[in-house]
Amino acid sequence: MAPANTDRKLFLGARLKRLRRDLGLTQTRMAEDLGVSPSYLNLLERNQRPVTAQVLLRLAEAYDLDLKSLSTDPESSGATGLAEIFSDQLFRDLGVARHEIAEVADSAPAVSEAIVRLYRAYLDQRRLTDLGSISRPEEGASAGSAVLPSDWVRDFIQSQKNYFAELEDAADELVAELGHEPLDFALAARERLAKRHNISVRVVPLEVLPESVRRYDHHRKRLFLSEVLTAAGRAFALAYQLSILEHGALLDALAERAGPPDRPTRALLKVSLTNYLAAALLMPYAAFHEAAERAAYDIELVRSRFGVSFEQACHRLTTLSRPGARGVPFFMLRVDSAGNISKRYAGATFPFSRFGGTCPRWNIHSSFRTPGRIVTQIVETPDGQRYFTLSRTVSRFASPYGEDSELAVGMGCELKFAERLVYSRGIDLRDPVATAIGPACRICERPACPQRAAEPINRTLMVDDFTKSISPYPFASG
Repeated sequence: MAPANTDRKLFLGARLKRLRRDLGLTQTRMAEDLGVSPSYLNLLERNQRPVTAQVLLRLAEAYDLDLKSLSTDPESSGATGLAEIFSDQLFRDLGVARHEIAEVADSAPAVSEAIVRLYRAYLDQRRLTDLGSISRPEEGASAGSAVLPSDWVRDFIQSQKNYFAELEDAADELVAELGHEPLDFALAARERLAKRHNISVRVVPLEVLPESVRRYDHHRKRLFLSEVLTAAGRAFALAYQLSILEHGALLDALAERAGPPDRPTRALLKVSLTNYLAAALLMPYAAFHEAAERAAYDIELVRSRFGVSFEQACHRLTTLSRPGARGVPFFMLRVDSAGNISKRYAGATFPFSRFGGTCPRWNIHSSFRTPGRIVTQIVETPDGQRYFTLSRTVSRFASPYGEDSELAVGMGCELKFAERLVYSRGIDLRDPVATAIGPACRICERPACPQRAAEPINRTLMVDDFTKSISPYPFASG
């Protein structure tokens, strides 16, 4: 038997090209950064030369890159997305093997993403058909696009690793001009709005703004804020308005550069980018990163130093990807009590189910039973990866009596980063108790799950009269 080849050549052409395009670099510029010739880089991108260890090290140094992002692991995010799609009953007769999926995801990542978008459009269209609610597209929407604006914007933000250097720079400049202490932002913003933009700010009763929490009257130069907003919510509203007025041109340019498919998607993207800039004003990158590190990522302590809400601080933690000053790479989910996901961000990879909900075994759902209290859990995904997670309920508004506005926020990171978190103290991270979780039940193949709500769509249901299984939907293993 021949010995194993320990000198396996590494061909990463498609991923290298994708990285260069994501960074907005020409071949000449990247070649200079890596200390190679443009012709050699061209050969690497065309898989006519293997990537050497020296080039990998230069990539990591030049772009502060986690080399795992170039991994050819078949359980990478692209392969996982395709695996979800090809588990659909529609493709069952094809018998697409996992190694084929991995090969497509590795060699043609853009094609893989195109397939994912088409499948999402197909699902959305099918849901509309089932509901009998297909109608003409909104004005400004593309008749040929069935991708929801929220999905498109979410994918774009994730493609940027939820980090926008130009917005961070703009925020730093404005914060320097304001010259305020973190807890005095609201006062400084009011003064800026009044003196530079001649805008007055008024907090009004719920009856005045029954269906909104913020409204700007362009003609009378008045910004109305609802009384249901908390102090943190009012500060964020001021930061949002200031962002639009001071950096509207930059926000427009970034939204246009992203190439959204239609007007509604572009509008939603601009709102998301403005929210990002507003958060950067409230929590300037350098100061927030330093505070988070010093406090061992004690979110409650950090949020109090900047006068922001728990959710605002969590969201900001997912954006700490500045080269040379990176924070713990968190992912974040926000769900309601029914399990609907309304927010999903990540500073690193996490196998979110793109076409389903969250796993009921993740205790983000049980956090509704302990309002305001942080609950932790170590989870293990089907690919064997382990993550340290924490969850807590949040309320965005001061809701009137009898109205429930509670949501749950779940945060997490790879287990290897958990030792940097205050929440992991006292937990055995070397030999932890991990809860096995999966994607949505329809695409999860974990056997004998007592909380399974449906059988996997790519497995045969196996029910008989003689056995009562742990799972209400037992299925064939192969």
